[in-house]
Order: sequence, then structure tokens, then C-alpha cells
Amino acid sequence: MCSVRLGSREGSAGASPFRVTPGKCLCLAGLGISLCPLKGRQKSASLCQHSSPHLTRLNAAWDLQQIPAEALTNSILPVSNGLTLYFVFPSVNKHKPWIETTYHGIVTENDNTVLLDPPLIALDKDAPLRFAGEICGFKIHGQNVPFEAVVVDKSTGEGIIRSKEKLDCELQKDYTFTIQAYDCGKGPDGANAKKSHKATVHIQVNDVNEYAPVFKEKSYKATVIEGKRYDNVLRVEAVDADCSPQFSQICSYEIVTPDVPFAIDKDGYIKNTEKLSYGKEHQYKLTVTAYDCGKKRAAEDVLVKISIKPTCKPGWQGWSKRIEYEPGTGSLALFPGMHLETCDEPITSVEATVELETNHIGKGCDRDTYSEKSIHRLCGAASGTAELLPPPSSAANWTVGLPTDNGHDSDQVFEFNGTQAVKIPDGVVTVNLKEPFMISVWMRHGPGTKEKETILCNSDKTDMNRHHYALYVHNCRLVFLFRQDPSQGKSYQPAEFHWKLNQVCDKEWHHYVVNVEFPAVSLYVDGVSYDPFPVTEDYPLHPSKIETQLVVGACWQGGELHMAQFFRGNLAGLMIRSGKLENKKVIDCLYTCKEGLDLQMADGVHMNPSQSTLTIEGDDIDRIDKAMQHISYLNSRQFPTPGIRRLKITSTVKCFNEEACVSIPSVEGYVMVLQPEEPKISLSGINHFARSASEFESSEGVSLFPELRIISTITREVEPEGDGDEDPTVQESLVSEEIMHNLDMCEVTVLGEELNQEQESLEIDMTRLQQKGIEMSSSNLGMIITGVDTMANYEEVLHLIRYRNWRTAALFDRKFKLLCSELNGRYVSNEFQVEVNVIHTASPVEHANHIAAQPQFIHPVHHSFVDLSGHNLANPHPFSVVPSTATVVIVVCVSFLVFMIILGVFRIRAAHQRTMRDQDTGKENEMDWDDSALTITVNPMETYEDQHSSEEEEEEEEEESEDGEEDDITSAESESSEEEEGEQEEDQQNVNRQQQLEWDDSTLSY
Repeated sequence: MCSVRLGSREGSAGASPFRVTPGKCLCLAGLGISLCPLKGRQKSASLCQHSSPHLTRLNAAWDLQQIPAEALTNSILPVSNGLTLYFVFPSVNKHKPWIETTYHGIVTENDNTVLLDPPLIALDKDAPLRFAGEICGFKIHGQNVPFEAVVVDKSTGEGIIRSKEKLDCELQKDYTFTIQAYDCGKGPDGANAKKSHKATVHIQVNDVNEYAPVFKEKSYKATVIEGKRYDNVLRVEAVDADCSPQFSQICSYEIVTPDVPFAIDKDGYIKNTEKLSYGKEHQYKLTVTAYDCGKKRAAEDVLVKISIKPTCKPGWQGWSKRIEYEPGTGSLALFPGMHLETCDEPITSVEATVELETNHIGKGCDRDTYSEKSIHRLCGAASGTAELLPPPSSAANWTVGLPTDNGHDSDQVFEFNGTQAVKIPDGVVTVNLKEPFMISVWMRHGPGTKEKETILCNSDKTDMNRHHYALYVHNCRLVFLFRQDPSQGKSYQPAEFHWKLNQVCDKEWHHYVVNVEFPAVSLYVDGVSYDPFPVTEDYPLHPSKIETQLVVGACWQGGELHMAQFFRGNLAGLMIRSGKLENKKVIDCLYTCKEGLDLQMADGVHMNPSQSTLTIEGDDIDRIDKAMQHISYLNSRQFPTPGIRRLKITSTVKCFNEEACVSIPSVEGYVMVLQPEEPKISLSGINHFARSASEFESSEGVSLFPELRIISTITREVEPEGDGDEDPTVQESLVSEEIMHNLDMCEVTVLGEELNQEQESLEIDMTRLQQKGIEMSSSNLGMIITGVDTMANYEEVLHLIRYRNWRTAALFDRKFKLLCSELNGRYVSNEFQVEVNVIHTASPVEHANHIAAQPQFIHPVHHSFVDLSGHNLANPHPFSVVPSTATVVIVVCVSFLVFMIILGVFRIRAAHQRTMRDQDTGKENEMDWDDSALTITVNPMETYEDQHSSEEEEEEEEEESEDGEEDDITSAESESSEEEEGEQEEDQQNVNRQQQLEWDDSTLSY
């Protein structure tokens, strides 16, 4: 190697960038030539052999000028001293160009540049010699090759391949051909050019996503059977004309139609996502599109039609799930269009059971919610039945502390939680154990403890714990205990009667009736008779004079003075009656529901007693269908309990082999009992009247409700006539309609002090009351009338109620309140209050001067007067009484008074303007009053202020401000049209009249 210091000679402009140091070599970079100086000066240069055969060695140190290309071409080197060095290079272009053996290229269609791997570069060992070491071109070998190779840089041998025409991947995806490189030879003419070996070129044409997917079919059709789920209903298929897998493959399909029960996968398979129904839709029309892997959507979507083919489904058809029942419409057909589809199976018999679920309504179903005592009377039970759990009232208050359902839509139910019990007062029940007697009760009881739970117990009140008779629950058994009277002897007698029943612990309501006719005891549960098993015997009780205590919900332990054996559950309608058993007809009536299923066709029909289950059997499908179509729901209550009653139909079908050949699915629906129109019970009549003291003291007394009216109305919405939907301003109108229904209770309550039994009472004709089957109970608080009867009969009974008071000297008024109700308090009337006044009669001799001694019950005469003929008072304190001997004097005085009033009015009219005449017209009629109770002496010469005391003036002013009427002149009973139309004018005239009209009330005689 030789070292070279680059630089320029000083002071030589345009000098060569190379400076030769004596004894050193000059390397001509890139040419492979070194110029080396020799020892001594020589006029010529000679070639010297060096490590490289292409090195030329100089014998002297020369400053070389820039060597142009021409110099190298001509082998001439100019020197700094002006000499020219001529030397000859050795022979060139000894080597062939070199390229890779294989090339891989990629070209995108619609483009001409090929990307090669590795890049196209030809190498020549003759480089850097001019021509011999340069690459002049590439040659492609092959037929119809649409490519050409172009040299980019001869010296580096870099080249490119490009297409000569537009390529289309869809026509040809790849090309293979060979290529050679050749150098420039020995000179510009390219003589003796050398070629490389042939290399193989593989070119792939890349695809452009220029084509959209296209479906193979214009439309697709398929048919499926309803009720099935398909994994493959049909397949849609689309193709893409692009050549590459990326753009020619379909990557996804999509159902464009929204809200259809179908789905499609990436392969084009369509399936249903839910079971299809022919009744819901006969045919579905879907629009489907496709996307290639380049996310290009199909040019046109395809239509898919999927038809639903109905299948034969065995089962009931033609029914509605919701059935509305309007109260008072009678029987309602539940399945008028129902029929059984058997799918042409060889049917031999059909059994269908219709169940009406009413357990959540009342005590198992909808029944009249009257008191149990009233229901017994309606069912024809014998009289004398005692109700042990009545609704709390003033007459029967021992159930006040028990929790109830507090509802009026069903009967009153009492809850016993294991800590509560009630003692029945003495005298409520009188049971002769030697006579037959009956116990009736509604009970709901769940699985309890192993201890006894007493429903009813009659035991010793003190000293001992003997149980005389009791009804209790123990381990889901109903047990009746009955200990014989000591007079029966000392032999063993039946004492305990046991019934093992599922109804006792199923948490459902059941009706129990125990008929005791010793030694036989029978039990009816929901109208069905059960015999006792086992029956335990015991000795009769020992003789004793200890009184007994009857308790509900527990048993009284007289020896320990506390309750035991508490009951846990619900009780209602606990009744007991001595002397007569309950017959089967009455028992069925007590249990029978007011609602249930009904079917007039009786052949092949079985129905349970509660009418909640109905079974139809037969071998004729048409007759079965007809029977089902006639099944109806009936609620005979005028005001039924609203709500849902669920329906269920279960069916069994048999074929010739007596086996179930087809399965009939259950049918479930419900009856919606709508809310009945609630009645408004109104009590009206005379609410204020006066009677003489003698009438109160008479044996008949005074009728409290002589003109009482009881009416009941309901309010209905009436739709307007015409098209109300088109006019939003048209509203529904309310119409009040009078209806008739029963009442079951009316209560008369004394307002104020309680009745004093020593001097007053409320009385009623018991004979007529018993004729109507209505019962009455009374106390110091009033009177309660019970029993189910019409409103008209209740009116008649209430007219019979009379008030007596045989010590009226200190009595001036009495107030009473009347309240009536229906369905055990479900519908309650308004409170009707009545005030009766006592008219006391005094002797005129005893009180000749009424100014000196005026009785305390006489009020000043300027109060409204009393109409004694009608016994009606508008003012609550008019008690003035006038003897009949003053009638003639009264007539004369009143006539004179009217004359003076007319005269006073005439003077007033003359003093005012003429415009006041119209206001004063007709005032004479306003001055009329009922003077049958007054003796009046008129003194027109005195003024009103001088005659009356200041107390009378204050009272008069208050009455004028409140009533706007004349206190002293106008009668309270006046109803003239002039008074109604001209109250303001009347007030103005009163001021003038008071100054001109007075009278002396000291001459009034009583």
C-alpha cells in the first residue's frame, strides 16, 4: 500500500488535488493504479510490477495534474513540468458480468414497477475499467413476456424490471422468464461484450379489489315447518371475480332486513333463531348481502323467501288467554270457539278437566260477605244460633282485641298467633249438653307443633281444669272432646272423636260442621261427611257446681287461672247452636261458592261441590268440543270480589291400544272479574222536629225516623253519541242510576249522654221484626238491627223505632245517629242525624207576668216561630208554646200588625226617591209569619231601642249578620220568592222598619 497526502500545490491554480512525495506512491482511488517514484531522475516512465498487475510505477517524483477521463482513455498522464507521460495499460474485459441465479418480483395490476428480491444488480470484475467494467444492459428471454429490464447505473450495474403493458391479475397471476446482463465490451462500440449467466425471474401480479361480490342466484326460496329449530334452512352463495384470495373470497354475509327470527353465518347458511309459527307469519322475506375479505359489499343484495308450513299440533285451539267478566252480566261462556285438534290420530276417548283457581279469593272462593249469622239465616238454618266471633261492635265487643284482615271485600277473618284468645261473655251461648247441638267454623291452619291447639273450649271457670267440651287440632288431626254429664253413670262413654284429615294442615280455607247427638258425632268438611277414627272412651265428669267458661282460641285452666293450648291460624264464622243439628242441605248452602264453573250439558260431566273443577269424558270429539264451548263462568254476587281467577285445562287422549297416543298440552288462562260499580247508600228524611212532652211520655213514644228514605245509586260513565274519537274535546258524561240491593245492618247510636234505662229507651215492635226475620240488639249506646233484607223492608223496620222518655221535665232535646251498611260493612251509608225537641206545656195562671217569671225553656219571641201543626223546626231552640184559648186574640193582633207594617212601608217609600219604588214592591208578602204560637200586643208609638234590652239587641245583630233575614218580623218558615230574590233590599228596609215598628212582648201569654 502507498500513503497519499491529499492537497494542492501552493500557488498553482487549478493544480491537481494530488501531491506526490518523493519515495512515496500515489494511489489513484477507484482505478486500481499506483504511481510510485524511482530513485534518480528519469525523463521517461516505465511500468513497474507491483502487487497488482494493473499498477504503473514512476521513477521520479511528479506533481500530477487532474487526470481527465480522456487521459485515462488514451493512457496519457500530463505532468507538472509540461511533459506528458505516455504509458500503456495491460489487456481489459477479461471477466463476465455476474448476477443472482433467481429473482422474485411483485407487481400490482394497473402498475408497471416490479419490486425484486434481491434487487437487480450486475457485477463485473473488470470494473472500474471503462466499458469492460461497466454494465450496458439486460436481456430477457421468453415468449410474450410483457416485461423489460432497464439499466439504471452502468458503473454500479443496477437495473430494474418493468412491465411494458397493463397487467391484469384476473388474466394471468404470475410470470416466469430468464434474464442476462452484459457489459459494455472493450469500447464505446460494445465490441467483445461479455454476458452473464441466465437467471430465473418469477413475478407475481398483485390483485386490486376492483370487483364486488355477486350472488350466484337472483333469489332464493325455502320452506320450513313451523315449531322447529333448523340449523340450516338454506344457503346463499356469492362469488368475487378478483384473482387474489384476499379479494376473491367472501368473508361474511349479512341479513339486511331488521327484526326477523333468522341468522346467517359466514358461509351463507341461514337458520331460524326461534320456533316459527304459521299463525304469526306465513312467509318471511329477507334481504341478504355479502362482503369480500376486502370489505367490499355486493353490488346487488339478494332476496330470500322463507315460507312457513303449518304443522298439525295436537291440542286445544280457538281460545283466549284473558276473559273479562263484568259483574251482573250472568253466565259468561269461557271457550265459545274452542275445538280439539287431534291430527287425524285414531282417538278412542278424551278426558278434559277444567280447573278454576279461587283459593286466593275470600275463604276459598267468592261468597257473600254477610255475617255468618245472616248467612245461616239465608240458608235456612234453625234459629237460636250464637255467633262467637262477630264483627266488633258496641253490642258484641269481645273480639275488639283480635287482629283481623281489616278488609271489606271479604268476610271478617280473625287471626290467632298463639298468644291470643277471647272469653265469650256469659249468656251469649246456652248449650244443654243433653240435647243435640252443632258447631260450625271456617278454619285455615298449617302444619303446627305437637301441642294441642284449641279452637273452642268450655272448661271450669275456677278450682279445676276440667274440659267439658272442646274442639282442637293436634298433629293434623281434628279432635272433638265431649265429657258426659255425671248423671249418666260411671260407665265408660265415648269422649274423644278423632279425624285424620289433610285439610287440617294444608294452609287452605275449609268449612267444618260438627253435629253432636250423643253418642254419635258426625263431621262435614267442605260439605263432605267423614266418620271419626278412632274414638276414645272415658268416665263421665264428677258432679260439681262450678260454673264454666267458654273460650275461643285457647282453653281456660280454672285451677291455675290462665290460658293454655293456644291456637295458631285463622278462624271465621264460629257458630254454635243447641237443640237442633244442621242438615245436609244447609251445610251445602253454607259452603257453596257464589262463583264457579257451569255446564248445562250433564252427560259425562263430573263437578266437585265447590264448582271449581269440571271433568268431561267422551269418545266423540265433536260432542267434547260442543261441551267445552258451553262451559261458562258464573258469579251470582251483585258485588263480586274483583280480581283474577286462573283457568287451567288438562287433557288425556287415548287410542285403540288404550295408551296415550298423542300429548295434549295444557291450556292456561284467566278470568278477570272487573271492579263492580260501588253503590252509594243515602239516608234522607226529617232530621229535626219537635214533639210535645206528652207524646214522649206515652206508651208508644215518638217515631225517630217517620219519613226515612233509603236509596242506593251508582255512577256510570256514558260515552257521547257519535264519533267521539274524532273530536278530542268530547268527554264522557257521568250518569247516576238508582239500583236495588240488600242491607244487612243498621245501627242507631245516641249522641251525647248514654241512655238512662230508668227514664228513657229505644223500642221497636219485636213481633213485626220477627216476621221479617230481622234481629235486634240494644244497649245504653243505641240499637243495632241485623239481618239481610231489602232496603224497602229496612225502611219499614226503621219507621218502627220509637223513642220514649217518661221523665221529660228536664229534657229539651235528644240527638241520634243512623248508619246502615251492606255486605258486612263493605258499603256504608252516610251518617243521618236526627234531633228531636221536647215541647213543654205550661199553665197561663202560673206565669201571668212573663217578664217577672219566664221559664228557662222559653226563648225571646224574636226567634223564628214554631209550626206546631207540622212538628218541624228550622231553628234548633224554639220551644215557645201557646195554649189554644189565645187563638182569637192572636188573629186580631196579627191583622193589626200587618196593617201597621203596610203603613210603615208606605211612609218609607214616600221619604225615598222614586227609584226605590221597584225595590219596595212586594215587600208586604215578606212580612207574613206563622203566628199560631204567639200573642202579640203592638205599640207603634215606642221606639225599638227603648223597648228591648241590650242583650236582645246583640243577639238580634248576630242573627241579622248570619242569616240576612228579619229576626222579629219574618217567619223562619217563610219560603216566598220575594225573600229569595231580594235579600239585600230587605236588609235595607229592616233598618227603617225597626225604627217604626215595635211591640211589647211583656203581654205574651203562654
